[in-house]
Amino acid sequence: MTRTVQQLFNLEDKTALITGGSRGLGLQIAHALGEAGARLMLCARKADELECAVAQLQDAGIDARWIAADAAQEADIHRLADQTLERMGGVDILVNNAGATWGAPAEDYPLHAWDKVMNLNVRGYFLLSQRVAKKHMIECGRGRIINVASIAGLGGSRSGGMQTIAYNTSKGAVINFTRALACEWGRYGITVNAICPGFFPSKMTRGTLERVGEEKMAARAPLHRLGDGEDLKGIALLYASDAGKYITGQCLAVDGGVSAIAGG
Repeated sequence: MTRTVQQLFNLEDKTALITGGSRGLGLQIAHALGEAGARLMLCARKADELECAVAQLQDAGIDARWIAADAAQEADIHRLADQTLERMGGVDILVNNAGATWGAPAEDYPLHAWDKVMNLNVRGYFLLSQRVAKKHMIECGRGRIINVASIAGLGGSRSGGMQTIAYNTSKGAVINFTRALACEWGRYGITVNAICPGFFPSKMTRGTLERVGEEKMAARAPLHRLGDGEDLKGIALLYASDAGKYITGQCLAVDGGVSAIAGG
């Protein structure tokens, strides 16, 4: 029987694990999936921020809980996956969102900064996806993996702009990681897709906004604004739900049109 649109987007009886879920884009995605009926497990490093985020979600009537873990550390990643599976009974939707950046000229970029960014933004995504798939999704024959990349992964930064070579490199890796994993795991009924956000106000972008100015940053987008607290909800829900069950290996920019501009 053909389902209605409302039924296709319904996430009742689904469980979602969201890294970097205590604030910013991760918390926005958590609201989207929770509002559609999913039970949530949030992960971040700081327990106090997780407590605040979960309280906010619970006040909105969403079933949410948390585990503090460092998504750049293999032992923490395994603990996060195993405890989530034990406490929640499974993971239907994995959102790899935890990320870091570091600004410095490429010629002087510190190796420890490169390793920090790459370990969290790429290695962490791989390790958590692998653990959740091997422990649950492959055996179940279904799953949704959503990787948060960035339009920074589509190319370099403007001359005189942000000097974030490790971040740009890591997000480019996430985009091709998404495509490669989708090709490998499609036979298990697992879809793997990426969201490429443009510029959203956040703790990570605060320094750039203060240096460049919000109006100047907004003017670079054809829609003449920055991303807001709702702009990722639709694509996250599409990827996570049966409405997107025939979509895999895709990377969609949510950037106000910035990536459509010829020459960047």
